[in-house]
Amino acid sequence: MENYLKILVLVRENYVVENNAVANTLIKNREYMISNLFYFIIVVTLLLIGSYFSACETALTAYSKPKMFSIAKEGNKKAQVIISLQPDISLVLSTILTCYTILNSLIVSVSNVLCINVFGGSAVFYGPIIVSIFIVLFAEVLPKMLTINSPERILLPSAYFIKYLYLILKPVNKVIAFIASKIIKLININNKSIQDTYKESLDELKGAIDLHTGVDIETTKQEKVMLKSILDLGSVPVSSIMIHRNNVTTLCVDDNINTIIDNAMNCPFTRIPLWSDNPDNIIGILHVRDFLKAIREHGAENIKLMDIALKPCFIPENKALLDQLQSFKKSHEHFALVIDEYGCFMGIVTLEDIIEEIVGDISDEHDVVSVSGVRQQKDGSYIVNGSINIRDLNREIESDFKTEDAATIAGFVINSIEIIPDVGQIFIISGYKFEILKKYRNQVTLLKLTKINYGN
Repeated sequence: MENYLKILVLVRENYVVENNAVANTLIKNREYMISNLFYFIIVVTLLLIGSYFSACETALTAYSKPKMFSIAKEGNKKAQVIISLQPDISLVLSTILTCYTILNSLIVSVSNVLCINVFGGSAVFYGPIIVSIFIVLFAEVLPKMLTINSPERILLPSAYFIKYLYLILKPVNKVIAFIASKIIKLININNKSIQDTYKESLDELKGAIDLHTGVDIETTKQEKVMLKSILDLGSVPVSSIMIHRNNVTTLCVDDNINTIIDNAMNCPFTRIPLWSDNPDNIIGILHVRDFLKAIREHGAENIKLMDIALKPCFIPENKALLDQLQSFKKSHEHFALVIDEYGCFMGIVTLEDIIEEIVGDISDEHDVVSVSGVRQQKDGSYIVNGSINIRDLNREIESDFKTEDAATIAGFVINSIEIIPDVGQIFIISGYKFEILKKYRNQVTLLKLTKINYGN
């Protein structure tokens, strides 16, 4: 009986021990699952936050500044916040990238712990590969693809968050920026100058103009040309569009009054330069309307031209068109005389010339009907007058001839080859074949241009 009781006690003790072991195992398994679930939730949360920062980074680099300015002008406060951050955009991006890098480091660390818990020690080798794939897919590629086509959709709702995050981390990022600038200085990479930034802005605007499309192809083409011409006004000198002195009608104040009247009546222009002693000595501008009024009131024989002449306005040949346009607006003048560095008369430029540089040729019923100077041939070549302006020719045949030393295509050829060519000579310049067809003394008056197709 005693033995039987001992056996029962032993069985009971073993049962209790086994139950306790099972209970402890279940508790440990439960804690293990909760721990892994907690790590998983942290990883997913960090991935979502990381993808948000990645989207913000893309939005900050891809948003359209003109569009954002337009939204800000309509009174959108969030757009105004984004515009206010633009001067410090490098530090703002540094803030976003700093947060994004920290998040990625945390994702890798927590993911490694999770992988080791689930798959054991071998996860040390393939765990980082799995984590990297998830980071690239969910925190890099997907958010960037979703943001790139409509960056404002992410940027505007995040404006205040980005601003305050930037302000909080500004001291840290200033230290980082200082170190980065020293490294850049060390490897001799210069920062952009104001001029470079201005040029890049112009190139960006021109690129936006090139992307402009419309229903009517010809109208769209003209719109593009006009908009680009406006952007070029600040860099084009008046010498590029002036009417050369050879083509300007001038009057000598010492001539007989009847000769002056005949020349004035045969001139198609209303303002005529007056000179004395030599053609370079311009002393006034005769307005035909004032001239006719004086003839009617005082008679031709009693007129003194200098009493009715306007004061001439002289400008240097290198003055920009935009500056001259502003000068015309301030002085209420429409006519200026272009002179070189020696004070010699080179030609004239008018308000109409500057406007034509933007909108193209403007003719009225009193203008002299003139040939454009460019005639396309059946074989695709062009017969071109030597006196045609280079910029006009570029617009007409869609070429890209560039020079700072000549205004006409004849001058462009002579400056390029550095000799006075003879009739019949052929030269290859800027992808075109130039054949000299006619000359008058040393002046090239007619050329044939043929575009060279290097593909054939």
